[in-house]
Amino acid sequence: MDDFSAFPYALPMLLDGGAVTNLTRAGMPAGVCMEQWAAENPEVLKAVQTRFLQAGSTALLAPTFGANRACLREYGLEEAVEPLNQTLIARTRENAGGALVGALLGPSGLFVPPDGEADFDDVYELYREQVRALERAGADYIFMSSLTCLSDMRAAVLAARTNDLPVLVTMNVDESGRTVTGAELLPVLLTLQAMGADAVGLNFPCAPEKMAGIFEDVFPHAGVPLVARPGNRTIPPAAWAGGMERLFCAGVSVLGGCLDTSPAHIAALKAALQGKTPRPVAQDPDCEAATIETEAFFLGDDVTYSRPLFCTSQLPDDLIALDDSPASAALVEIASVGDAQVLAACAHLTRMPVAVHADSLPVLEAALRYYQGRLLIDTHCALDEDVLLPLAKKYGAILY
Repeated sequence: MDDFSAFPYALPMLLDGGAVTNLTRAGMPAGVCMEQWAAENPEVLKAVQTRFLQAGSTALLAPTFGANRACLREYGLEEAVEPLNQTLIARTRENAGGALVGALLGPSGLFVPPDGEADFDDVYELYREQVRALERAGADYIFMSSLTCLSDMRAAVLAARTNDLPVLVTMNVDESGRTVTGAELLPVLLTLQAMGADAVGLNFPCAPEKMAGIFEDVFPHAGVPLVARPGNRTIPPAAWAGGMERLFCAGVSVLGGCLDTSPAHIAALKAALQGKTPRPVAQDPDCEAATIETEAFFLGDDVTYSRPLFCTSQLPDDLIALDDSPASAALVEIASVGDAQVLAACAHLTRMPVAVHADSLPVLEAALRYYQGRLLIDTHCALDEDVLLPLAKKYGAILY
């Protein structure tokens, strides 16, 4: 296999530039709801999107970034989720001239424990409502942009997977390659591609070439295309395109820009990639790893479970104490939904893969749902393999 044959679109895929900065340049005032303003100014939206198509974008992103209930509530527009998403997809479709039409999903603004007090199911429902509206509107794909925590990414992927729309995810990182919650690309990639995401990558504010090393490192583990959508700040188009070409050589095959990326930047990128083909993928990507948001734990040939740990107030200390254990994975007994939530809140403390043992299907699903990472499932339980397999596929877990 020399390409990502399961990806539904031709590669390289060239996206457009950031909605906020380009609409602002075109006249959008500060402090307004971008989604409402774009819907009410169709000629401006058409002019912006047409310039990107003429520059070489093969796919447009409708400016639906904050068209979810939580973000719209700030403008008193929480009941406008359906009409705004419908209108913006329809307008973008009219402007696309046959190009692909994607829908932007932005951060929820909600953080689950240990980073906040939000309930993961609330994050899921927020994305599910918007995804349903976008599916009904006829979006070709979902593009989750600039997400800042793995809980958002997992909730959004789960929400989008119920519609079978292609799902592309980028996380917003600083120059260290981390999000505000410490998430890094490798564990996020391993988690999301196992859950069914179609492409995974980064949004970042620095020069493109500064992220080349990160993409080089994760490419051998990629079972899906990698995405890069940097800003450019004051980087001229030719220099920006040169940096993007380096990312392309590092294995990135879905490319675009955020923030101040202009049509001139996309035109320079198209010229830089003219006649080039994506980097051949690894024959057998190394994907056998459990994860938390900040770390990937690659599995050896034999996994040795610890003694069973229980979800009591002692669990944080027990997880930390395993650093000195001969075990290669922590085995945690999950007997209730409450146990699942306790484990999820403690996940950041582990320095080894985590396996869960549960004899109840709803309890096991709760553990897989609320844990922000990729778990092992102990198959020596009361549940049959034909029950465990679809659950493992849904949440990207590993049966062991």
